[in-house]
Amino acid sequence: MLRRALCLILLTVPLAAADPFYSGKWKIVSAAVAPWWQDKSHKPDDSGVRAFVGKTITFSAASIQGPGLFACKRTQYKLDDYPADSLFQGAFGEMQLRDKSVDPAKIAASLGFKGTNWKTLETGCEAEIDYHFLDPTTAAIGLDNYVYTLKKQ
Repeated sequence: MLRRALCLILLTVPLAAADPFYSGKWKIVSAAVAPWWQDKSHKPDDSGVRAFVGKTITFSAASIQGPGLFACKRTQYKLDDYPADSLFQGAFGEMQLRDKSVDPAKIAASLGFKGTNWKTLETGCEAEIDYHFLDPTTAAIGLDNYVYTLKKQ
């Protein structure tokens, strides 16, 4: 009788779906001049670096909380696999179009990307920031000619 009651309870309790690996808090830990920056005589404007490094971005089911343009009230998440030439909205592929000697995979590797494809989170937000995951606890984004690294908290 007790076993039957427990079975009925378990059948009526909905199973919680596991949160995706990207859910939760991520801290922007560093920024580096992006490989696609062409003017080597000076760095791009670093006001975003000063404003964003050290800040936290939180991914929830329907929104993103974070500083400035990272915030998004209505997300439409799409997780996909991207090859090297598609990372950072195709920046490495564009570099290769300008100079055939450029190898997108080598550029990706110089930023810590290992392998040939990486999970990329498209958010559907106005700012169109894509989050490229080096691994389940490290992400990179490209913004204003910088590559920002995020670590899961």
